Amino acid sequence: QVQLTESGGGSVQAGGSLRLSCAASAESKTSVCMGWSRRSPGKEREGVARISGDGDTSYADSVAGRFTISLDNANNTLYLQMNSLKPDDTGTYYCAAGIGNFCPTVSLAYWGQGTQVTVSS
Repeated sequence: QVQLTESGGGSVQAGGSLRLSCAASAESKTSVCMGWSRRSPGKEREGVARISGDGDTSYADSVAGRFTISLDNANNTLYLQMNSLKPDDTGTYYCAAGIGNFCPTVSLAYWGQGTQVTVSS
């Protein structure tokens, strides 16, 4: 069982930045896949970014070039650096983890409780 705890959400004006963190209770392995998803008001949950244990990353088109996902294996912590934030980025952001060899399609079985991000115009 893996426990994930997010932090770093908050309120920011459009154009600002936030960094989300996710502490994992288990050590990461090369076959691990971790990611961030978000649920915005009135929208379906959306995958934002993923990273494999060996550092391969993928991003949703809506955040590519603005968000950066990274994984600190030594401290079992996942990050999401969010720059040039827009009101459409508002939502609850969830950290998730799964095991598999092809990260973009891995089923993420473990989820955190979420952290709120609010971007005002």
